[in-house]
Amino acid sequence: MSDDKIIKTSKDIKLEEEKEADIAADIEDVIVKPQEAPVLKVEEKIGRGGKRSHDGRSRAPREKEPSEFEEKMLAIDRVTRVVKGGRRMRFRALVVIGDKKGRVGFGLGKGNEVAGASAKAINRAKKRLLHVEIIDGTILHDTYGHSRGSDVLLKSAKKGRGIIAGGSVRTVLDLAGFSDVVAKSFGSSNKINTVRATMDALMSLRSDKKNHRVKREKVEEKKESPK
Repeated sequence: MSDDKIIKTSKDIKLEEEKEADIAADIEDVIVKPQEAPVLKVEEKIGRGGKRSHDGRSRAPREKEPSEFEEKMLAIDRVTRVVKGGRRMRFRALVVIGDKKGRVGFGLGKGNEVAGASAKAINRAKKRLLHVEIIDGTILHDTYGHSRGSDVLLKSAKKGRGIIAGGSVRTVLDLAGFSDVVAKSFGSSNKINTVRATMDALMSLRSDKKNHRVKREKVEEKKESPK
């Protein structure tokens, strides 16, 4: 009796172990395993901007379209404005643009950064372009321009003479497309006023020479007058 009981007990233990194994297997089937992140293949790698590229490389940045205008930065100044909370520091940019085919313009822009100020100046220059007539690389007649304390006199020159001017006046004439012009500036050397005076001189260009001799005489008198 005792031996049968022992054998019977061992069988019961074996059955209980099998039942426990079956129950554990059922529990594993019921439990939902967490989803694993999909492994991207080489051709499905995520590129710039969260978009998948087929070659596994990020998309190259778009090339900047060539502009029809050439740009020249003449000045970058740091200006201060006094406000209620204190002083406000900003940047001011002076930019001249031109296509060297008779169109030229300038603009002033302000911003907290140099790039922002430059962009504003370029946009303003594009909005107020000046169309000038170029005859054999020079101007049709002598002309004069004035802006505040600056005066600019432009003279026509023979072919091959080149642009004889300095500073901002030369930049404006070059971007406009002139190749032979003689320029003289009087008074203030402020770049903003000099550019404005040069643009004023180009705006006064006409197909006739009426009244321009009088303006030239005024400039010569101002040059010869004692300080």
